[in-house]
Amino acid sequence: MDKTLQPVRGMNDVLAEQMPWWQFLEAEARALFAAYGYQEVRLPLLEPTELFKRSIGEFTDIVEKEMYTFTDRGGDSLTLRPEATAGLVRAAISNGLLHNQKHRLWTSGPMFRYERPQKGRFRQFHQIDIEAFGYDGPDIDAEMILMSARLWGRLGIRRVKLQVNSLGTPESRKDYRELLVRYFEQHRAVLDEDSLRRLGGNPLRILDSKNPAMQDMIAGAPMITDHLDPESKAHFDGLCAHLSACGIEFTVNPRLVRGLDYYTRTVFEWTTDALGSQDAVCSGGRYDRLIAQLGGEPTPAIGWALGEERIVGLLQDAGVAVPSGAPGVFLVLAGEPAMRVGLKLAEDLREALPGIGVQANLGGGGIKAQMKRADKSGAAIAVIVGDAEVERGTAAIKSLRAEAPQQECSWAELPARIRALT
Repeated sequence: MDKTLQPVRGMNDVLAEQMPWWQFLEAEARALFAAYGYQEVRLPLLEPTELFKRSIGEFTDIVEKEMYTFTDRGGDSLTLRPEATAGLVRAAISNGLLHNQKHRLWTSGPMFRYERPQKGRFRQFHQIDIEAFGYDGPDIDAEMILMSARLWGRLGIRRVKLQVNSLGTPESRKDYRELLVRYFEQHRAVLDEDSLRRLGGNPLRILDSKNPAMQDMIAGAPMITDHLDPESKAHFDGLCAHLSACGIEFTVNPRLVRGLDYYTRTVFEWTTDALGSQDAVCSGGRYDRLIAQLGGEPTPAIGWALGEERIVGLLQDAGVAVPSGAPGVFLVLAGEPAMRVGLKLAEDLREALPGIGVQANLGGGGIKAQMKRADKSGAAIAVIVGDAEVERGTAAIKSLRAEAPQQECSWAELPARIRALT
């Protein structure tokens, strides 16, 4: 019987050779958010279950089927966060951030949903999430989308397309909801089990169904864009005008409703054809009623989130070159005298060469073995110190990635010579 411990299904290890793409994505996002005036916050993985029931909606797949929920020793029902917006709103309320204030915030980290694992969809997945509180005009909606478009440019991602829609307000959706119910009741025989359940709770979610047998019927349903209240229509027209003025290509998709109940007015989604059925890579929208619904001051808000696994997959599939994270210098130490001075020499080089990684050989080994380690490390340069070099106070410098003659210099000259080669 194999007793080797394996990870939980759908919860994957991210190994060292994969990390350069993750680090590249996260570094670019962090720099971009700072340039737009957003500040980072860090939130708990666990929240009260009631938070997600009240925010996401009891008739969503997430709440009905996918949350990791348990009762703790104190008898409280807790849930591993399935998304970040509800937790960020809770943090803003509980920390008093919303009274006559505007905030631009972002967070990141693992989320958890009990789903069938497949490419681009895991039970533990990682999101980068960005939210703006206190802004009510379409200009912030447009800037949010522009920021995501700029991120694709910084990452070198091209195969993405933008879809936008407006869901109006809960009041305007009431009449539209009644129209939908009447329409779907007329086609009840075509509805699958999930859709029949949603018919009495949130019929808009039927529009989001991926069931192929229902697509023709869904295509004939009334369109929400024909039933917007005047303010929501003006808001949406303003958003579209901003996007067009900034040269952002987009498609208005009246069937885009998103899977969370808290959205109002603007919703949007970036999709790709590079990841199979999991085509959404960044999604978001406005949720002007959620903060008051959760007990805070009435505050307009909008945000979006991207799935890091999916973006990393796009980067890798597109062959985007990312910094390797490899050291710039590998210090080969051949012989006891070299090993005795090696750690000090490596520290001196790190002090003199900020920004250039220096890895010293540890654990012994001959020249041939150490040179193999140097090559495997990804370092651009090997600095070789043997017994003779220790006696002379010198080192040999060998380029590992380019054709260049080996050279020798004193230890004092090493930093300048290395800088010239990197």
